[in-house]
Amino acid sequence: MMTLRQFSNKPETVPAITSWYLSDLGEARGRQELFTQQSPQKLNVLKEHALIESAVSSNRIEGVNVEQSRVRAIVLGKSHLRDRDEEEVRGYRNVLKLIHEQTAKLSISEETILKLHRLAKGDIWDAGKYKENESDIIEKYPNGSSRVRFRTVSPHRTSAFITELIDFWNRCLRERWVHPLVAMAAFNLDFLCIHPFRDGNGRVSRLLLLLQCYHLGYEAGKYVSIERIIEESKDRYYETLEQSSAGWHKEEHDPWPYINYVLYTLKTTYKEFEERIGQLRSPKGAKTELIRAAIDSFSGEFTLSDLERTCPGVSRDMIRRVLRYRQGLKEVECLGRGPGALWRKRGNTAKRW
Repeated sequence: MMTLRQFSNKPETVPAITSWYLSDLGEARGRQELFTQQSPQKLNVLKEHALIESAVSSNRIEGVNVEQSRVRAIVLGKSHLRDRDEEEVRGYRNVLKLIHEQTAKLSISEETILKLHRLAKGDIWDAGKYKENESDIIEKYPNGSSRVRFRTVSPHRTSAFITELIDFWNRCLRERWVHPLVAMAAFNLDFLCIHPFRDGNGRVSRLLLLLQCYHLGYEAGKYVSIERIIEESKDRYYETLEQSSAGWHKEEHDPWPYINYVLYTLKTTYKEFEERIGQLRSPKGAKTELIRAAIDSFSGEFTLSDLERTCPGVSRDMIRRVLRYRQGLKEVECLGRGPGALWRKRGNTAKRW
């Protein structure tokens, strides 16, 4: 809560780049209703795709991986789960569905935070419980050495810090010390610095970010995975988190690198949302357009597996059909043979389905 406390103690001069992000996001939110009035079938395809991407990406950031061929069954199905990693991905899916369906009933409270952790972590002994031991952030190097990157709040002070963080959040919304989106990013930074759980802090922070976005009226995260965008820029995520956490305990930190990273992520989410809504012409062609957009997003060579990772939940057969179709149009070419062959775009790929 050191960041929100910092904002409460003195007026903050908002960096110019932050003001630009806030302006862009305000405009995007103003257009939001126009886009969400599009065909429900189109939106349902995007919601399903985002649900899959979010559950997979948020866990993958923390080193939890599942087989690509099992993703759809784990996230959308009710099949038997094979291992702990699959349990955590489905647990995250369960929390996402809860947030989507009961946004108004989920206040930002200690009860909600513990509930999100309990559901996301599933059947593990400390799910929904604060850490019992110190859990400093340790960075390990390939040569076997390590360093303490950040000392988190001690276990006996964790509950009090979370309670104070929630109180600062509510006061900030009432008294408007800063823009609500800045307060949201500051809350996220403070939560990660408190590090209340033994494991799962990053995932809970992303779930809280999504919930707070909905509370503030920013709903693009239903249709485009914020977690996937964070995963794609995770080096920057960790870099800004380290920059902004330095000096946090003494309230001498600079929160703006991380705050601007969060706002950038949300702006990117809106940009993709508007692009995808504009691309999807019919329910029948929605998944085809997702594959097409994924192909066009690659700047260099790519493989069938790369497309599968970018389009979780879309079958390999469908991806192959789209590749063959675009190959026939001479928009892409295959550079080898077999499932591991490299592909690349050719010349002008502006033609659309």
